[in-house]
Amino acid sequence: MDQPSIDALRAQAVAPRGHFINGEYHSGETGAQMEVLSPIDGQPLTQIADGSLADVDAAVRAARVAFEDGRWSRMAPAGRKNVLLKLADLIESRALELAVLGVRDNGTEINMALKAEAYSAAATFRYYAEAIDKHYGQVAPTSEDVLGLIHHAPVGVVGAIVPWNFPLMIGSWKIAPALAMGNSVVLKPSETASLSLLKIAELAAEAGVPDGVFNVVTGRGAVVGEALALSMDVDIMVFTGSGPTGRRLLEYSARSNLKRCYLELGGKSANIVFADAPDLAEAAKVSAAGIFRNSGQVCVAGSRLLVQQDIYEDFVAEITRHAEAFKVGDPLNLSSQIGAVHSLPELEANLRFVTKAEGEGAERRTGGDRILTETGGYYMAPTVMAGVKETDTLFQSEVFGPVLAVTPFTDEADAIRLANATVYGLAGGVWTANLGRAHRMIAGIRAGVVHVNTYGGADLTVPLGGVGQSGNGHDKSLHALEKYTDLKTAWIKL
Repeated sequence: MDQPSIDALRAQAVAPRGHFINGEYHSGETGAQMEVLSPIDGQPLTQIADGSLADVDAAVRAARVAFEDGRWSRMAPAGRKNVLLKLADLIESRALELAVLGVRDNGTEINMALKAEAYSAAATFRYYAEAIDKHYGQVAPTSEDVLGLIHHAPVGVVGAIVPWNFPLMIGSWKIAPALAMGNSVVLKPSETASLSLLKIAELAAEAGVPDGVFNVVTGRGAVVGEALALSMDVDIMVFTGSGPTGRRLLEYSARSNLKRCYLELGGKSANIVFADAPDLAEAAKVSAAGIFRNSGQVCVAGSRLLVQQDIYEDFVAEITRHAEAFKVGDPLNLSSQIGAVHSLPELEANLRFVTKAEGEGAERRTGGDRILTETGGYYMAPTVMAGVKETDTLFQSEVFGPVLAVTPFTDEADAIRLANATVYGLAGGVWTANLGRAHRMIAGIRAGVVHVNTYGGADLTVPLGGVGQSGNGHDKSLHALEKYTDLKTAWIKL
């Protein structure tokens, strides 16, 4: 059967969506709804349920009952594996539908959304499904009359809060390993990007995930997120988003049941280019993509470009050329290389950062303006700000938009000092032909991920997590499973 085209999917009306609780859609205790605006044109797209404390309680109660009766938590590993593999197949078969729905909701360019959202989600569920029956406990070295066993037990009910920039990808990083280990999940998507994750919940039920095991409650962070984090029956919280919200989650943990909180927070990643980089033209091209794709709305974006003084002016000119060459436009147009900024408040915040940077002495080399205003959507020209000082707001604060801060440096020591001169430590990059220098920079940069002679693209086989105020814990790789299990010792006298 022929698959619908992008244009046909774009034209489809999106029905209002309720919460997904205990295997069914629910309008919610109050029936209140929130309007969803598409960043493509600023027009209403649909409505979603505006959740309440009662809705969160219902979802958590369903998740707890499902966990305790063992319908999923005590299912044989091979059974859980088969269900999650079927879910991966369903996501892959609906990839274009899911990607277009997500783009209409959050503005990511369709070429990136297909790869980074739908296909990435399918790959993530498949990866953790395959890990289920290969994740063993241990036998401890004890005396000959005692057997010590170390079991990996599911934690219980997982509360997950995910952002709007890559809801399917980041959501899957949390949902898939949590389900793989036998937990139940209550997910709160961003109130401005919930649609694709609600669809995933529906597909999970179709794949055979039992009722109550995977629930989605939509609504505002100050209501739904807070209720989830304060719940005495949620065992751990996993979150990707802003530092202030992460701090509140830790406070809520202390006020409730001391649930563990794993937080992937902000970033202000330094991308460092030395004069001896093996290919400066390639470095400029990749570095431009590393900040401007998805309108800079990427947690690991190389938003601080540190360039060695010897090549500074030439390199800034080259990356400015790349910035000006990007085609910004309708994210559902295959020719668009950069889509929309997610919302009007985000766009306005981006523009204020540019104004602030100029006021602090930075030079705008290109961009910095809202564009394509005739569409009604939220679009911004890729922006290069040169001469940014380490004390400047643009150097220190996460913009989460298509705004690049460029700063010169002198030598390795200066580059490491500048790279570490923020409170963040999520990612970084180094461009050099000197292998010894590359290893010294990897060791010196305080970040969870350091790219060398590339930027971005790390796959599921390696962990992603930050240090400092970029958070704790890791998504991706087998290490992610550690968050969703408790160690239990059995000490058996023989």
